[in-house]
Amino acid sequence: MGTVDRVLRTIAALVLAYLWWTGTISGALGVALVILAVVFLLTSAISFCPLYRPLGLSTCGHGK
Repeated sequence: MGTVDRVLRTIAALVLAYLWWTGTISGALGVALVILAVVFLLTSAISFCPLYRPLGLSTCGHGK
């Protein structure tokens, strides 16, 4: 996972968390988006997205 991908995932997670915290999103949608935010943060922290390998995707810039 490339640096840009990690930064974008982190920003998206923070935005989703902020929207949930302020009550802009709530209910089942809010819970689902908070779970997605946690997944984004975890995959950013470990620099690995488990969906990339089976889909043949790479954002790391050197083809791996």
